[in-house]
Amino acid sequence: MQEPPKTPNPDLVLFRRTLVVAAGVGFAVIVWKLADLILLLLASVLVAFIFYKFAHFLKRHTRLPFAAALVLAILLPVLFLALTFTMFGSLMANQFAILFDQLPVTFVKVRDWLQGTSLGREVIAHAGSLMPEGGRIVAMVQSFVSSLGVVGTSLGVVLVGGVYLAAQPRLYGDGILKLLPPYLRPKIVSTMRAIADAITAWLKAQGLSMLFIGVFTGAALSAIGLPAAPAIGLVAGLCEFVPYLGTIVVAIPSILIGFSISTETGIWTAIAIVVIQQVQGNIVTPIVQSSVAELPPALTVFSLIAAGIILGPMGVILAVPLTVVAQTLVRQLVHYPDDGPGDEPADQPAAAELDEGAPEGR
Repeated sequence: MQEPPKTPNPDLVLFRRTLVVAAGVGFAVIVWKLADLILLLLASVLVAFIFYKFAHFLKRHTRLPFAAALVLAILLPVLFLALTFTMFGSLMANQFAILFDQLPVTFVKVRDWLQGTSLGREVIAHAGSLMPEGGRIVAMVQSFVSSLGVVGTSLGVVLVGGVYLAAQPRLYGDGILKLLPPYLRPKIVSTMRAIADAITAWLKAQGLSMLFIGVFTGAALSAIGLPAAPAIGLVAGLCEFVPYLGTIVVAIPSILIGFSISTETGIWTAIAIVVIQQVQGNIVTPIVQSSVAELPPALTVFSLIAAGIILGPMGVILAVPLTVVAQTLVRQLVHYPDDGPGDEPADQPAAAELDEGAPEGR
């Protein structure tokens, strides 16, 4: 005679559930406390991925062993940046020195012009109430200088970690897989491959956008007559790695340098930057992303804002690649019973077939 199933002890079930909830909360707290370290790790992984892909590109075209190709993949960008800023850095520094010397005179002219109108006087009144005190300004400058040291240290950690990860990616990958149960490993491997393909596609698209911004910004500012225009174009291209934010970072000093030369130069500089950004945002980026990597612009904007609020500057830098990873994870791991392996439901015809008048069944 079969015994009836035993009823689980309610107190034991409640205790187990409480342990699970407590473990989940504890894990979330640990992740939050280690957010900066996790961001550094993710940045190192991204840098390692770039080095690894570049090394394989060099290996394929030069027939060098991977170790030598990796060394070149690391040294070539560093030497290029060092050479460029060595050639144009002193010229840009001199121009900024002239700009800072002219700022007081420019400020007086702008203030006199504003005082000539009622709206301008109101703006000056509100600006005066918002102006921080001298002690606060000193504190802000000291905080900025100290943050530069933190940024430099973080950059060094990311580069060193990226080099180690790029040199032995299989070692770390196999180590992570051994922590997982065997039945999950094939799915994890396929998901990681999908993420790698998505990041590769995004890097290609972003690289083309950065190249467009760098070349055309440098050429346009050279035609206008701005000093160190190639260096400014290089900085503009590098800053485009963070969409939208890079535009602001480069536009403000470029326009100020232009106005330090003459009013006409400043106006033409502003027009050139706006035109280049509009062409890049409305023509180049849609074409590149439609053929290489699909990332909705609205998703990009809100991911930047959310990452900046929650994770700070490092989160802004990594917001877009993390969004690409999250989008890939959703596509790979979230499935419904009536969905097929692709993007289209298995029991429903594709949208193109419906538009052509195809029957509803297959």
